[in-house]
Amino acid sequence: MRPHIHPEYRKVLFHDLASNTYFLIGSTLATDRTKEWEDGNTYPYVTLDVSSASHPFYTGKQKQVGKEGQVARFGQRFGQFFGKGKEQK
Repeated sequence: MRPHIHPEYRKVLFHDLASNTYFLIGSTLATDRTKEWEDGNTYPYVTLDVSSASHPFYTGKQKQVGKEGQVARFGQRFGQFFGKGKEQK
């Protein structure tokens, strides 16, 4: 492999602002910001709007859309077209 073409892989501190959670993960993400972590070391620092700690899918707080409601609403709007076609066959 050619030297000096790959980005630097290092530990990066990610901060999820929505849930105020910190993650220390290996990454090649480049940033100029740094923050001291609870282990006393200073790491590159990146803020996130959403992560697995705050996303509704991962936290189990997502809304379940009622499929029956959507099907019923579709039937009310377009059932007249499909109902006539079935009766004629």
